[in-house]
Amino acid sequence: MCSSDLPFHAPGPAVGAVSTELDELYQSIILDHNRRPKNFRDMPDATAKADGLNPLCGDQLTVWLRMDGDQVTDVSFRGQGCAISKASASMMTQVVKGKSRAEAERLFDDVHALVTGHPTGGDVGPLKALSGVSKFPLRVKCASLAWHAMKTEIGRAHV
Repeated sequence: MCSSDLPFHAPGPAVGAVSTELDELYQSIILDHNRRPKNFRDMPDATAKADGLNPLCGDQLTVWLRMDGDQVTDVSFRGQGCAISKASASMMTQVVKGKSRAEAERLFDDVHALVTGHPTGGDVGPLKALSGVSKFPLRVKCASLAWHAMKTEIGRAHV
């Protein structure tokens, strides 16, 4: 399994002390979501469910969605993995809840671009903490695992 203690540093907008402080803030956000993940629970009344597995490091999770028409009314996850995987899933559940299908798909695109080092300029808000993942290509799958599961199920729910 990926090491949950492996640090990474997100790129900051400036060099020196400001950049270092921003890196530390981003790392702190990741570690906090890992220790105390949000929406970390099963959802028996979900309308969609997807399992995700990263065979490179053993991260595995299940994402549940409750859709009301085109609206994500609830989202949760359960699983195990490295700090980046768990934190990304936790943050995803917070930002996707309440979004329309189209908004959730746009967030997926923006986050995927961010963690692969090609930010779109879209408003990712607190998800910017995941930007440092782009410096570690092997960790991109960790950061995007829950997002891919969510996008798969939103796409299926749309059909």
